[in-house]
Amino acid sequence: MWGKSALAMNYFDSIGTAQDYGGNGQTHDETDAPPGVFASGGESAGLHATTTPSLDALLTKDSRTVLDVVDKLRRSGLSGIIQLPQIVVSGDQSSGKSSVLEAITEIPFPRKENLCTRFATEITLRRAPTTSIVTKIIPDKVRPATEKKLLEAFKSSIVDINELPGLMEEATNLMGLGDDGSGSARAFSRDILSIEIAGPGRPHLTLIDLPGLIHSENKNQSKEDVALIRGLVDDYIKEKRTIIMAVVSAKNDYANQIILNKCRDVDRKGHRTIGVITKPDFLEPDSENEASWIELAENRNIDFELGWHMLKNRSDKEADRSFADRNAAEAAFFAQGSYRQVSPSILGIESLRSRLSQVLYRHLRTELPALQKELNEKHREVCIELDRLGEKRSTVREQRRFLMIVSTTYQDIVKAAVDGSYEHEFFGFMNPNLPVDHEANNMRRLWAVVDHLNTQFASTMRRYGPKLKVKDAHGKTTISVSDGETLDSGYDSFASAQETIKRMDDVQRVRRILVRSRGRGLPGSFDPLIISQLFRKQSDNWKAIADYHVERVAAVCSDLVTVAINSTVSSDVAVKLQSLKLDTALTEQLDGAKAELKKIIDDTKHHPITYNPAYTAAVQKMRYEKHSAKLTQVVKAAEVTALDDMHRHQTLLDPTTVKNGMDALLEPDMDKLSAEEALDSQEAYYKEEAEYFISAVTKQVVERNLLRNLASKTISPILVGEMTDEEISFVAAEPEETTRMRNNLETRKATLEKGQATFRSALGQFK
Repeated sequence: MWGKSALAMNYFDSIGTAQDYGGNGQTHDETDAPPGVFASGGESAGLHATTTPSLDALLTKDSRTVLDVVDKLRRSGLSGIIQLPQIVVSGDQSSGKSSVLEAITEIPFPRKENLCTRFATEITLRRAPTTSIVTKIIPDKVRPATEKKLLEAFKSSIVDINELPGLMEEATNLMGLGDDGSGSARAFSRDILSIEIAGPGRPHLTLIDLPGLIHSENKNQSKEDVALIRGLVDDYIKEKRTIIMAVVSAKNDYANQIILNKCRDVDRKGHRTIGVITKPDFLEPDSENEASWIELAENRNIDFELGWHMLKNRSDKEADRSFADRNAAEAAFFAQGSYRQVSPSILGIESLRSRLSQVLYRHLRTELPALQKELNEKHREVCIELDRLGEKRSTVREQRRFLMIVSTTYQDIVKAAVDGSYEHEFFGFMNPNLPVDHEANNMRRLWAVVDHLNTQFASTMRRYGPKLKVKDAHGKTTISVSDGETLDSGYDSFASAQETIKRMDDVQRVRRILVRSRGRGLPGSFDPLIISQLFRKQSDNWKAIADYHVERVAAVCSDLVTVAINSTVSSDVAVKLQSLKLDTALTEQLDGAKAELKKIIDDTKHHPITYNPAYTAAVQKMRYEKHSAKLTQVVKAAEVTALDDMHRHQTLLDPTTVKNGMDALLEPDMDKLSAEEALDSQEAYYKEEAEYFISAVTKQVVERNLLRNLASKTISPILVGEMTDEEISFVAAEPEETTRMRNNLETRKATLEKGQATFRSALGQFK
């Protein structure tokens, strides 16, 4: 069941003001001539500016005030931005739509066959100091540009309504609907013919006459024509602020008339649909058929909350009769037969106007605030779009200023990321459940990520830095790893580069090196240069680990820079800045970091140098622990148990065993002794240098070359100031489409602000 509605909201844009045509150019008032556009006698002189009594019925004082608001909104250009109320008259072919429009507006439409029904016709009545009729064509959006230009060029202004049929025929031909004799002319078009009738005292209202809906194709109307008209009608009636005047003819069964099904589809409860029944004079008086149509008119079949109405319009034979004669004939028809039992409120044009006037005012009071809300929302959306485009950038000066602002904002973000200060909205919400370096979340917190990577690097150096992992007799190694310490999967790959060797095998390896590189030294000593050779072997993994770490930190910095610039400026500018400045700066920083790392790596290949007392302390400690372990073994081997005088057990040392054990501690193999001492010295030196290397890489390479100047070296106001005008224009000049979009948005913004001003000055009258 279709429900009650707000016909008026759309209707106030559709009810038109008519003008009288008086003989000898005289204007007739309400008492001089029948209400209509023709004077008595049927003469048609000129277009005059007097509002007819029929339209006065629609224009109460409050209604005029409301209509003035909408008039101002339309004149400000808002109809192209928000959907202003309008009335659409639609129905099946030959349902009497044009006659209904004539009766409502009392403007005679040309009755030449196929002139008004092959395209949508927008009829706008506008208040103006002088009288005129202006016609133009609004081309279908899908037409080629050349055809659009040709149709848009069609604009004509007249002062005599008798010239209107000729203009409409000319427009028909331009749309390609005229008969050129070739038989190739189209039957219908999605172009719109706009007819604007202006004059003093007129409210600004719009109504739309649509082509009649076709049931099926025939020799004159193709399958494509049927689909085109149905699509055209759908486009208009689906708008929520459009009042649908569904015209049905009593000559045909209403159950078979397409318009009713379409109204159900877009307005299921009938909030914005009013049914109009035409041609009741074709019904057999007092027949069941007539009774069923009266039942429909009384809203007892298809229930519209706005109800139904019945009109008897002029027939083709009565086309030359005045509107006064038309109204009199209609009144006489409904004063007889079964219609005498029907409420006069749903019969005839005068009561229809009265109903529409009441619905109009109620609905306007309800819907104007909704229109204002939509207007404000559109304005907010336009402002957001303009903000996204940034400042206007037409001149080099504007472009340079724009980049200065961009670079300052960018620097603030990157500097905060490097310093570990994450208050800026750029950093967003940190998800503790994601990895520290997760690219979609925590990656923006640069220092936290780099600190994590530095820690991973240090742990990797301590675990996989030694080329040889030496195990003692008990299977233990000298590599220290914290309990529970885990490495990222990328660092675990360095485990394969590490070799495991037993201590005794390592001693034999060094012994062979000593034998093959012996100089003139005394037996039991070793060349200090051997430490350098052993250290280079043991530190062979350092470069790969450090390279991986530096590349990974550089990648994180690059990701941060890319996200920061894209968050600061539109993508078109960001891409150009990235290619012109950011990528170059990041490459230079990475190259600098690699050069610094190379120097540090090269230092490890020279003769070992240290002035740290910890080195000698470490060597002494290792030797002490080694001898202490051997001595403990000797003492343990010399322990014997005996009973004292009190028969108590006590532990004693066997002097002979101790002496023999101490003699065994002396290493007769001088080369082996030298190898062990060289290994001890190399191990102590390695531990000291590994910690220095970790510190040097994290401070000199990562901190100094990748982080410290990340903001200022990539984009800064100083760098922008040094850019050439050509570079500035390349980066910051707006693309043609952006300029066009900005102009459109600024025009739309100005139009919306005019509408807002209209509401601010007018809505107070309706409170």
